[in-house]
Amino acid sequence: MLSKVYSGHSFSHACRYVVNKQGAKVLECEGVRGHDYKLMSDDFIMQQQMRPQKEKACFHCSLSFYPGEILSNEKMVKIAKEYLEKLGIENTQYAITKHTDRKHLHLHIVANMVNNNGKSISDSYLGFLGKKIAQQLTQQHDLVPAVSKNIELTNFEALRKSEANKYKIYKEIIQALPHCKSLKDLEKKLQQRGIEVQYKYKGQTLEKQGISFKIGEYCFKGSKVDRQFSLGNLEKAIATNQKQLQEIKPRVAEGTRQQGPSIPDQFVSMRQQNTVTKGMENLIEILIKPEENPELPPTELLNENKRRKKKLSQRRL
Repeated sequence: MLSKVYSGHSFSHACRYVVNKQGAKVLECEGVRGHDYKLMSDDFIMQQQMRPQKEKACFHCSLSFYPGEILSNEKMVKIAKEYLEKLGIENTQYAITKHTDRKHLHLHIVANMVNNNGKSISDSYLGFLGKKIAQQLTQQHDLVPAVSKNIELTNFEALRKSEANKYKIYKEIIQALPHCKSLKDLEKKLQQRGIEVQYKYKGQTLEKQGISFKIGEYCFKGSKVDRQFSLGNLEKAIATNQKQLQEIKPRVAEGTRQQGPSIPDQFVSMRQQNTVTKGMENLIEILIKPEENPELPPTELLNENKRRKKKLSQRRL
């Protein structure tokens, strides 16, 4: 089984595609109506409005099975729900739809990244985590493993190495940041892990304007690794951590057993995300390996996105 996560889709676009495809069958819905894509989209959007600042709230992926592999609808729903749970997409709306328009059986899952309580669900590295989880579920459910693509993979290999190194930087920062008192501390800790920190300065001054992380031949802006790793956000996170530590010290000195303040929200979020990385020691190696796939993923969605962008640009003219 293979996982493919589609980024940048709206609920309207994703729901129309998965429901209106010829031969599509909605297998299970949670919190949305499945008989009409417009109503399904409306239900997703209504919950998204509980957290309007979460602009990219639409999660859309496909799970593809080996050509000729036959599974019951119940089995596919079970696999899809386990996939969402392992990704951390829980307590939220979703729709699971079966497509039979290609040589291989596949599912499409649309889910809301704003949960039922109006809280945002982390969307960091879902594509790569999904790939790892799909491999785990393939073994767990004794599914047929995919075969290698019969195409030139050079460019794909370069892309995977780049993204794998970006993920390694992400993981190292997550682990190091809660223990740093300053950006200098972060520099030292990352340097010990083979990651160089580089700054962008304002004009000819010493005022820092941006931050980048370099590992080997790959260099990424902090915000490209993750939005919370921009220079400003890192400085805020470190300052907040220091403030909390200062508040805890008097209590320790007094010998009280009162529990100190909670960890800053930034670090709570980071540590929650870090738990996802546990048990994934081989993720980087897996990403660099040639991808296994019975067939290239469907291009209809990508082509439709291009057509929409072209129409919008023509209207502006």
